[in-house]
Amino acid sequence: MIQTDGYGSIDPFVDGYMEQEEEWEREGLLDPAWEKQQKKTFTAWCNSHLRKAGTGIENIEEDFRNGLKLMLLLEVISGETLPKPDRGKMRFHKIANVNKALDFIASKGVKLVSIGAEEIVDGNLKMTLGMIWTIILRFAIQDISVEEMTAKEGLLLWCQRKTAPYKNVNVQNFHLSFKDGLAFCALIHRHRPDLIDYSRLSKDNPLENLNYAFDVAEKYLDIPRMLDPDDLQNTAMPDERAVMTYVSSYYHCFSGAQKAETAANRICKVLKVNQENERLMEEYERLASDLLEWIRRTMPWLNSRQTDNSLAGVQKKLEEYRTYRRKHKPPRVEQKAKLETNFNTLQTKLRLSNRPAYMPTEGKMVSDIANAWKGLEGAEKAFEEWLLSEMMRLERLEHLAEKFRRKADAHEEWTRGKEEMLQSQDFRNCRLNELKALKKKHEAFESDLAAHQDRVEQIAAIAQELNTLDYHDSVTVNGRCQRICDQWDRLGALTQRRRQALDDAERIMEKIDILHLEFAKRAAPFNNWLDGTREDLVDIFIVHTVEEIQGLIDAHSHFKATLGEADKEYQSIVGLVREVESIVKQHQIPGGLENPYTTLTAHDLTRKWGDVRQLVPQRDATLQAELRKQQNNEMLRRQFAEKANAVGPWIERQLDAVTAIGMGLHGTLEDQLHRLKEYEQGVYAYKPHIEELEKIHQAVQESMIFENRYTQYTMETLRVGWEQLLTSINRNINEVENQILTRDSKGITQEQLNEFRSSFNHFDKNRTGRLAPDEFKSCLVSLGYSIGKDRQGDIDFQRILAVVDPNSTGYVHFDAFLDFMTRESTDTDTAEQVIDSFRILAADKPYILPDELRRELPPDQAEYCIQRMPPYKGPGGVPGALDYMSFSTALYGESDL
Repeated sequence: MIQTDGYGSIDPFVDGYMEQEEEWEREGLLDPAWEKQQKKTFTAWCNSHLRKAGTGIENIEEDFRNGLKLMLLLEVISGETLPKPDRGKMRFHKIANVNKALDFIASKGVKLVSIGAEEIVDGNLKMTLGMIWTIILRFAIQDISVEEMTAKEGLLLWCQRKTAPYKNVNVQNFHLSFKDGLAFCALIHRHRPDLIDYSRLSKDNPLENLNYAFDVAEKYLDIPRMLDPDDLQNTAMPDERAVMTYVSSYYHCFSGAQKAETAANRICKVLKVNQENERLMEEYERLASDLLEWIRRTMPWLNSRQTDNSLAGVQKKLEEYRTYRRKHKPPRVEQKAKLETNFNTLQTKLRLSNRPAYMPTEGKMVSDIANAWKGLEGAEKAFEEWLLSEMMRLERLEHLAEKFRRKADAHEEWTRGKEEMLQSQDFRNCRLNELKALKKKHEAFESDLAAHQDRVEQIAAIAQELNTLDYHDSVTVNGRCQRICDQWDRLGALTQRRRQALDDAERIMEKIDILHLEFAKRAAPFNNWLDGTREDLVDIFIVHTVEEIQGLIDAHSHFKATLGEADKEYQSIVGLVREVESIVKQHQIPGGLENPYTTLTAHDLTRKWGDVRQLVPQRDATLQAELRKQQNNEMLRRQFAEKANAVGPWIERQLDAVTAIGMGLHGTLEDQLHRLKEYEQGVYAYKPHIEELEKIHQAVQESMIFENRYTQYTMETLRVGWEQLLTSINRNINEVENQILTRDSKGITQEQLNEFRSSFNHFDKNRTGRLAPDEFKSCLVSLGYSIGKDRQGDIDFQRILAVVDPNSTGYVHFDAFLDFMTRESTDTDTAEQVIDSFRILAADKPYILPDELRRELPPDQAEYCIQRMPPYKGPGGVPGALDYMSFSTALYGESDL
């Protein structure tokens, strides 16, 4: 069995040539024609090297038997000198020479198992072919490498890339892909288009294509015929080893062009990085501008405090604010998270590609966006608080306005006709008893007037409060209040004048009707009590808690307990009237039923007393309805509190868990990323709880509930916590992905990463995800980084700080720390490397031509270079020459953005 050691196997034949052959032969897969093809190809390959020594072979199994030409072949292809051969013709001389050749092969890292010099000396064809194939593998194929693939895969990938643009060519293997000859023609035309007219070739003429390619290769490229076109066509599956041997000659022939391809690959890689970075910059600028513009447009609305000063207007604004929170803001939260994620990804890619850090346009830094967002959230909180306070104020205003109207209506009803009555001169034509009655009547009126003083003062106080609270219809209220006060002043003046007139007449008239006077005195306050009681029973009220309404119910119950005494007073007063009626009827006194001291009658009192008795149960019903409302509000408070007291701690736990994962406390980066995405799914799955809480919160607000003693959480704090949780998950996912990107691109091991993370976390005492300068220095020292304690050490440390904290924030984050710890040991592309790659494509010229770029680079990247490269202005330039040196330098300098 033949094996390689130290170079890695490229196909099954390397690890076991004879073993593979025997297995295929047992399974009936070994084509007898393969041995014939290998013999022809290997013979031609050996002669292509032996001719350099002026010799060759005709029969591969015979001409290597004495070992002399075998040793000579190895000296030619290796460029080294083997031990001096034995010149004897005896069998042991031949075996000695073959062993020297085999020992040399073994010295190149190839183990030869189950094959010995005796088989070669005896002319064993299968063993001889196996030995030659091992030599071909080691010296012609083994060193082929494309994108770090094995030799066979690399050679196949090289063929695929070179023939990709050609019609009817699809290289998938070394068996069937080369049978029609087009692949060989395409390889020649790709590197020497002057030798092959590919456009005239047809897939229908395989023999013609094969002969055409083999003749051109032999005549112009010095590649001898190693394959027979007839053998390729007549074999169902040509031998892979033979085809690979011949194709490897093409690869080595065009090795110079391979250098250009390697250079082109490096340039393509750099350009792709630059294009992607520019795309991310443009996307960041676009997203940042859009988000800042939206915040700018939204802030005036949130800062506005203008309303129509009505409850309906403020409720409409509150509904607009809810719509904004439900529909307009959530997409912007996602946009902000995406913006931060893109910015972090961009900075990571710039560091990994050895580019300078990206500095956004002035006013569009991440900190600018964070400050604008913070201002937006502050405006939201202030706006909602203002709306709720406005609702409370306007509700209070509406209550006061209605109370004002009711009291004013009652007062104006009472004062109707009073001025005319006070201005009357009726007492001048009265008899003495009538005059005295008028005087007593006036005294009763004065008592009534004094009782109404409180009502007027209440009306004025309510009007003043409405003014203080900026009631929207204050003009109407003030006008009505002024009319009432003016009228009250006139009533006072008229009362005084009438009393003076009655006092002047009293000296002449003395007769008093005790019964009428008693009625008048007792009926007036009772009537005033009835009026006040009726007002109280229909008075509107506003409460916010069960305790407050329960207090009103208790007060109403206390009032009902006094109705018995009031009924006795009512019966007593009405009894006076009945007694008058009895006396008048008994003594037939003309006009005796008329009470000169009051306009009140028993009928008035009876009617009002009946009204009070009816209003009492109505008041009961109103209070009970309000009690049920407040009980429902209490239920809403408890519902909100129960849900909030579950959601709040849940959000806090998730934030703590995400923070812990972000600190790298849970396994590998992939484990952390997996757990973060699980948390992300869990958070989105938890969103219905937030939406349910929003519905309860809306019901709470619609029920005018402004405080909740059952929970410390408000909807605003939960919204902010929810948004912080989403942002934290997105930020940590992005940071972990960037760490994976850094780890993979920098080639650091998981153990190194764990060591860096462990050291970082050890000095991050507060688990903030960042280190202060002193903490950062201690962390570096703990990892073995030498920082002197002298002035030079301070200078070195400040230079390091400028790298890991370019924006001078005063903190070092983990991604910058990780980048610093690994950057100097990695192999990154540089401007000098890109310049060297372009110089290869330009054939060592100081400039490059557009046609050369289009020939060596993919179309989109070739045009990218042509559009951005400045014209070459140095000596020896030709029309259209481009300056690739300044272009390469610019790739690693400041971006246009």
